[in-house]
Amino acid sequence: MTVRCLILVLCAAIAGCTQLFFFPMKQQVRTPADIGLTYEDVYFPGGNNQKLHGWYLPAAGHARATVLFLHGNAENISTHIGSVYWLPERGFNVLLLDYQGYGQSEGAPSIAGALSDVEAALGFMAQQRERYGEPVIVFGQSLGGALAIGAVAHSAYRTHIKGLIVDCAFADYRLIAREKLAGFWLTWPLQWPLSLTIDDEYSPLSGVRAVAPIPLLIMHGEQDQVIPVHHARLLYEQAREPKSIWIFPDGSHGGAINSPEARNRLVDYMNHRVVAEGR
Repeated sequence: MTVRCLILVLCAAIAGCTQLFFFPMKQQVRTPADIGLTYEDVYFPGGNNQKLHGWYLPAAGHARATVLFLHGNAENISTHIGSVYWLPERGFNVLLLDYQGYGQSEGAPSIAGALSDVEAALGFMAQQRERYGEPVIVFGQSLGGALAIGAVAHSAYRTHIKGLIVDCAFADYRLIAREKLAGFWLTWPLQWPLSLTIDDEYSPLSGVRAVAPIPLLIMHGEQDQVIPVHHARLLYEQAREPKSIWIFPDGSHGGAINSPEARNRLVDYMNHRVVAEGR
């Protein structure tokens, strides 16, 4: 732990805190076929004209909607597929996106670059509506949730988006950086100077009001030790209607929807609150 923190502090001092949000992995540890899913490799140009890669999982039978899934800050879609692999059999197409620098996507990660990648994915889906279908639901976890808020709030393709689901996201880049730096004695004195190196233009807390009138669902686990649950409450307080918040008493980081009951509840929400009302 001490060695890791020393390395992070050194990196932060050299490059600023922004890069501490990204821990990409290039190697894929599995494909959807390895877990019995039909899929297609998808490539399209992203921010800075870098080639992006994703996986498209078609729904079993008639698709009720297409979910654009935005994963957290570590590894790549091959390790995050566990969050959405169950959706195709419930009637939803899924497009999993790797940001610049992750998996088979070219480039290097940054907040601005990742946001432009999300916009590129939304544009790609809008241009091929007959293939990828509508309505579109954006589902982001952790860092992906923060990116989802910023992207949906300002996207040129908002008319195609009928729902935004945010799971275990932080409310503000500088705030979460300060909280993490304050959690260790060695970095405690650096929490303010290093957090100020982060570009706060893309703060989810500043953008969440602009998500409306797209329905917003915020989910968070009460036992989340990575991103404290008060971030969900901050986002919910700042957001405008229509909005919902689900706090799972026993939920951990990214684990709130692992139970069959939680997944049934989410599918019911998407079918009735998003798909039915959004048509």
